[in-house]
This record gives sequence, C-alpha cells and structure tokens, in this order.
Amino acid sequence: MVRGARSVTFSSKQHFLDSEGIGIAQPKSEHVNVIGVGEYHYGEMHPMKPHRLTLTNALVLGYGLHKHIDNFFSPRAATKDELSAYHDADYIDFLSRQVVAVSPGNENEIKDLVEQFNCVEDCPVFAEMYDFCRQYAGASLAGAKKLARGDTDIAINWSGGLHHAKRGEASGFCYINDIVLAILELLRYHPRVLYIDIDIHHGDGVELAFWQSNRVMTVSFHKYNGDFFPGTGRLNDNGNGIGKHFCLNIPLEDGIDDESYLRMFKTIIDDTVNTFKPTSIVLQCGADSLGCDRLGAFNLSIAAHGECVDFVKKFRLPLLILGGGGYTIHNVSRCWAYETSILVGASVPDELPMTPYDSFFSPDYKLHPKIVTKVENLNTPATLQKITADIQKKLRYLQGAPSVQMQEIPPNLASWLEEEEPNWDELEEEEIGPGSSGETRSDPHKALNEFFDSDNDIEKGNDNDDDGDDDDDDITPPPPSPKRDETVTSKRRGGSRRGRAAPNQKRTVAQSREASEMKETVTPKTDGRRRGGRARGRPRAGRGGRRGRAQTDDRDDSIEVDTP
Repeated sequence: MVRGARSVTFSSKQHFLDSEGIGIAQPKSEHVNVIGVGEYHYGEMHPMKPHRLTLTNALVLGYGLHKHIDNFFSPRAATKDELSAYHDADYIDFLSRQVVAVSPGNENEIKDLVEQFNCVEDCPVFAEMYDFCRQYAGASLAGAKKLARGDTDIAINWSGGLHHAKRGEASGFCYINDIVLAILELLRYHPRVLYIDIDIHHGDGVELAFWQSNRVMTVSFHKYNGDFFPGTGRLNDNGNGIGKHFCLNIPLEDGIDDESYLRMFKTIIDDTVNTFKPTSIVLQCGADSLGCDRLGAFNLSIAAHGECVDFVKKFRLPLLILGGGGYTIHNVSRCWAYETSILVGASVPDELPMTPYDSFFSPDYKLHPKIVTKVENLNTPATLQKITADIQKKLRYLQGAPSVQMQEIPPNLASWLEEEEPNWDELEEEEIGPGSSGETRSDPHKALNEFFDSDNDIEKGNDNDDDGDDDDDDITPPPPSPKRDETVTSKRRGGSRRGRAAPNQKRTVAQSREASEMKETVTPKTDGRRRGGRARGRPRAGRGGRRGRAQTDDRDDSIEVDTP
C-alpha cells in the first residue's frame, strides 16, 4: 500500500468514521498528546465529563492556536494553604483523605462525613478527587497571579469555573470554588473585580462568597423558574450590607435565542462596567447555555456564546477566562476552542482539524453545527425589557464605583521602611501565609442546635442597628430558600430528598486593628434543595473582601492559557 493512501476498508464500511469530502482544517497538529484534568472521571453515569477538556485541547492544538499563545503550560496544583484561603480546614482535610478504607468500626463515621460535606450523588467521591480539585484550582490561581503581576492581559483556564462549591461543602458537581480563590488573589492588587457568569445555572457559590462585599460585583445570566438548580438567583437578590446592589441576577426562561440574549447581555454588561468601573474581570463561560445541552434548555449557538466573550474582551481590562458547565461534550469542546480563537485574535475555518477524537464530531465535523433546537422561547420582549430596566435602576443605586484608600510611598522613604517594625498584616502573613492575609470571615455555625448556633446569629429581637430598639428593621434578608424540614421533589432518578441541618464548622475571624479595614458583617445561612437533576448544598456564610492595592501598570497584549 502506498504511504498516505486511504485504506478501502476505512472508507467503505459504515462502522468506521470517515470525514472524506467534508474537509480538514489547516494547520493541523500531527502529535496531540495533552493529559491532565481530562483524565479524571466522576463515574460512568455522571453527566460531568472532564474528558471534554481533552477534546478542547485537541481542537486548540489541531487548529494551531497554540502558535498564537505566548505561554501554554500546565501550572502546579494548588496547595492546602491556598485552598484554605476560602474553604474551611475540616472540609479540605476531608477532601485530602479521599476514599478511606471501610472497616466494621468506621463505616458510620465515613457515612456521616460524606453527608456532612455533601459528597453524595451529584458530588460523588471518586478516585484521586483531591488531586483533581488541586489541579483545576491551581490553574485558576496561576492565571489570577499572572494578571495581578501584569504578566499578561488574558489568562484562560477551561478546567476551572466550578461556581457552585461552598465554603464548607460540595455542590452541583463542584468541590473547590476556584473562582472565589482567583478573585481573592486579584483583590490583593485590584480594588474592584467584576464577575460575569453565562452558565445556564446561577453562580450561587461565587455570589454567596461576596454577598456582603462592594469590591466584587457578580452578574449572573441564568435560568430561573423556582425549580431549576440551584433554585437561587431571583431578580431581587442583590447582596447585603455594604454589598447591597453589588449582586446582579438576570433570571431567564427556557428557549432564549441568540438575538434576545445578546441584546440583553451587551446592554447590562456595558452599563455595569461603566458604573462599577472594574479594574479586572473574571468571566465564567459555562457551555451548558448552548442549545442541545444535556442539562440545559437555552437556544444559544456557539457563535452567540463566543460573541459574549468577544464583547467582554473589548473592554481591554485584565481578563480571566474560566470554563464551567457543559454536558454535551462535543459541543462544549467546539465552543471553548472557538472562544480560544477569539481571545488570541485568530481566525479559524468551520472545518474541524483532524485529531484522534474525530468520532466525537461525527457526522458533520464542523466547528459551528446546527445546535439550535425548537424549544419554545418563553422569554417575551416585554419581560426581557423589564428585567433590563430593573437592572439599570439597581446600578443607579451604586452612585459611582467604590474606592479603596491607597497612597504611593515616596522612593526616599525606602530606607525608613526597612527599619520599621512589621505591621499587623505582615505579622498575620508570616503566621498563616499570604493566601489568607487580610481576609475576614464570620461563623454563625458553631452549635449543633439548628435553632440557635452562636451569639452571632441574627434573630428577631436582637438589635443589630444603631437606633437602640430591639428590632431587626435594618437587616436585609438573604435570598429566599426552602425551610430545613421542607421536602423538595427532585427531577433526578433518585427521587426526593429531605433537607438537612447545617454541619458544624470551625472558622477563624480575623479581628480588625486598623480604621481602614472593612466592617465585619454576618451573612445569614440558607438551606439547600435539589433540582433539575443536580443536588444543591447549603450556602455557607462568608465574604470574600480583601484589602488590596491598585495595579495601574500598562498591560501588554500577551495571552496566558492555563490548562492542567
């Protein structure tokens, strides 16, 4: 047989895939061998497939997009201290232990721990789970650090974006909230960070972490009908305390199309950037908002999804791009490969390159297949216009972007600073590490009694305002959630599940010693429910505020791609 000739067997048998006549994109990569997060596996029947990352990398390399990227590397895994910058130590300890050998004496203990940290059903314990978490979280942290140092303008980590994880438990296929960790890193240098979420599910974990912060604005476009996971993200859920109006939720119904989505997205994001004036942006690009997704119900095309990414890129702010949901994996990989081409400024043909995974893209072998379904669009123009107007009204409450007090130290004072004793923050960094310095957190979960947890509880009759009476009229309630004892019907094959009380948590509250530090507040806790085939854990109280200093150096045009 002549080398390069196509075997008759492979073109004449229907059992073998053949893209002949459709075309192959150039340039193509002859050796595609990318390993990493795509090798992990949640389980045979689980909808989350990390293998989608392997397909994405194959297309990126096949299109030759790596030639347009300044750095294409596998960052180190996150350390336990880095993960503990947001997550509770006992939860991290549980993840690090992974699968514990079961014996007649500890089966009940293991069962209790698994249930306590919500690692059941939708968030199963699987082989090397802790390594998986450390790798995708480490990639997001690496991207944030390079943006903060000014080493790059754009950092990409398609393995990240797991936005449902809470401070002390797993939720919605997510174990470690890499987004919160990355934003906390950015806040060390940037006064304001804008978080945008275009996943079909509400970014509840990120919103909860910064529920009381005015340095992070969260904007989530998601499906909401009161029964779709995670069941949060109402239009009127807008934050609390100094974070009031810094959480924006855009609830949508099934079947929204490209034109309606893009019109609303561009209007809201443009107004938000002009009002909040962020110094960096984190964009979660969950691809389950595409049409034909296994768990989604929107009608977005890959082109429209990518147009959202392109619109955010044009603000020319330091930008961290993360993955997220997406459960029809061949469409997820096409979408993220296309958005990679947008971010690096390269044009790619519609014909897919030849890769070892061609069978996933049969029979069309196209970058932009017809994935728009005939799902009825339940979003009327009047409803979308009303939501947009309501968001614009909320933005007017901000009265300008919040500022962080900073000052530049004259160069001639350098010698004085070397002789000066370290301040309290520096001592804190030496004691607990730079990952936690400056973060404050409060803990209303200290007792087993579900009706009274600690002195920090916010109960009716405990005065928390300055008017001297025993009321709670100055307290803004958290997002609505079902009662603890409420049984919620699940759309999963497992049936229904009863809510459970919040487990104990050990947290450290950093006490403020400087007048410029932010006021300590308490976030009321909420309970969880299961919806839409995915179990939701209870949100935990927390905040993500950090003091930081502005990064005003000019950025270059390099692109940083973080792919474990």
